[in-house]
Amino acid sequence: MSNKKTALSKTEGVSSPEMTNPDAVLKLKAKRRLQRTTKDLVGAILNGNITALSQAITLVESKNPKHTAQANAIIKACLPHANQSTRIGITGVPGVGKSTFIEAFGTHLTTLNKKVAVLAVDPSSSITKGSILGDKTRMEDLVKNNNAYIRPSASGTSLGGVARKTRETIILCEAAGFDTVIIETVGVGQSETAVHSMVDFFLLLKLAGAGDELQGIKRGIIEMADAIAINKADGDNVKRAKLAKVEFNRALHMYPIKDSNWQPKVTLCSALTNDGISEIWDVISDYITLTKQNNYFNSKRTEQNKFWLLQTIEEQLKAVFFNNPDIKIELNKQLALIEANQTTPFAAADYLLGLG
Repeated sequence: MSNKKTALSKTEGVSSPEMTNPDAVLKLKAKRRLQRTTKDLVGAILNGNITALSQAITLVESKNPKHTAQANAIIKACLPHANQSTRIGITGVPGVGKSTFIEAFGTHLTTLNKKVAVLAVDPSSSITKGSILGDKTRMEDLVKNNNAYIRPSASGTSLGGVARKTRETIILCEAAGFDTVIIETVGVGQSETAVHSMVDFFLLLKLAGAGDELQGIKRGIIEMADAIAINKADGDNVKRAKLAKVEFNRALHMYPIKDSNWQPKVTLCSALTNDGISEIWDVISDYITLTKQNNYFNSKRTEQNKFWLLQTIEEQLKAVFFNNPDIKIELNKQLALIEANQTTPFAAADYLLGLG
């Protein structure tokens, strides 16, 4: 018999690795972590585990019904361990330096042994629904601080750009041991009103020489502010900042006294040089002390809880209504009729609500 090799002969092959794509391994591990039980996540959050906190917030922000159910269970378990922080809202027009200020302010607080959570709401495109989520890039020093946690969230289409689940995220951060929670608004629309309804102290950042010191159009935002900080008060801008401080002080004294009996303060600061940063924390501390003494602090939180109960009911009703299969079909029909000028938006709404 011939020993000549043929094409049909077998040769020993090379064994392939178990997984050739390391990214796939990481994704698989991440998926498994997200499948942790509610009990595991709650226990890890209460122990200050940042990974578990992030996973729980992801569940809170998800629109998946299964995730929503688990998120609600987590929030309920964490609630007894929450409500022990100081909640600070920070707003200002784009370009005022919010991110730079928050990084300097948050870093200062960590030097005082505070644990700081920053919930930064990023603007979302109303067309693509996309969001930059760049706060971790802008706050590159604070994000590396072991006593700080930054969570950027896309604002979506919720009221004034405030992330849909910011309120619940605050509870989770407090349960994880963060004693200072900072909420940054996108600085446009009605976001200030929504943030004001979930914080203890509301700080308005302004720029000197921007021409809006006494504009009536800003009255609503200024009325909500517990303090105004004129940022970028450094270099050649110091003189203009001091003049702006005088103007704002005059304006604030024209407003009626707040229910808290607190007289809003105006301060100067520079996030670039860190000047005035510690003074702003002193102002916030004075406010917290006063409002806790006169019981306004607790009564305000109670009113906020009532407000968010009503907001949650409205949100749930909208979700139930628009997820109704019959409504979905009839809504498309009514939209077609409106496009053909065969009905009005008001008549269509009455019809659809009658079905619901």
